[in-house]
Amino acid sequence: MFATARYESGDWNSAPLVPTNILHSLAQYTGLPVASAGAVVDLASPELFRFPFVFLTGHLPLRFSQQESANLKAYVERGGFIFIDDHNHDVDGGFHKTATAEIRRIFGASSLKQIPNNHELYRSFFVFPEGPPTTSHELNGWGDNLIHENLFGVEVNGRIGVLYSNKDYASEWNYHARNKRFNSVDNTRFGVNVAVYALTR
Repeated sequence: MFATARYESGDWNSAPLVPTNILHSLAQYTGLPVASAGAVVDLASPELFRFPFVFLTGHLPLRFSQQESANLKAYVERGGFIFIDDHNHDVDGGFHKTATAEIRRIFGASSLKQIPNNHELYRSFFVFPEGPPTTSHELNGWGDNLIHENLFGVEVNGRIGVLYSNKDYASEWNYHARNKRFNSVDNTRFGVNVAVYALTR
């Protein structure tokens, strides 16, 4: 089941079509049993621990409450995986600055590290030899006019527990699954890699 994290600050539901789209891709490409619809889980709720994989995104500055912070830390340390994606694609934006600061506050000042582009994440299902695929928003200059060459992560016990992206996959994947037929290359394939990695490591 694809779970989207709901948090008290910001706009947690800024990309509502992503869950259905990634679930469709998982069903299309893999043998994983998938739910027909995504779920929403409060980051501060004990229900968080029911989900091995959680997606979190937004545009606005992000501040986790005390309970959200405690839950997130425990969730990752117990084996959970959270993918945090900046829906702005902007290194100077409010979401990026506050989300990365919150990750470092919760997991330690040096916890968020650049993921090398030969990491197993990029071959967990499909193979991305150059690392994270570029989004159309990076190519068309929207946002900070940069192509972000790497993703970042917090590793726990030899695996990524927090995956952080400011490439704006939220915008890239926020369309109805029916429309994938118009793409020459399915841009949700990397979402399959993220989910497979999260569920098998």
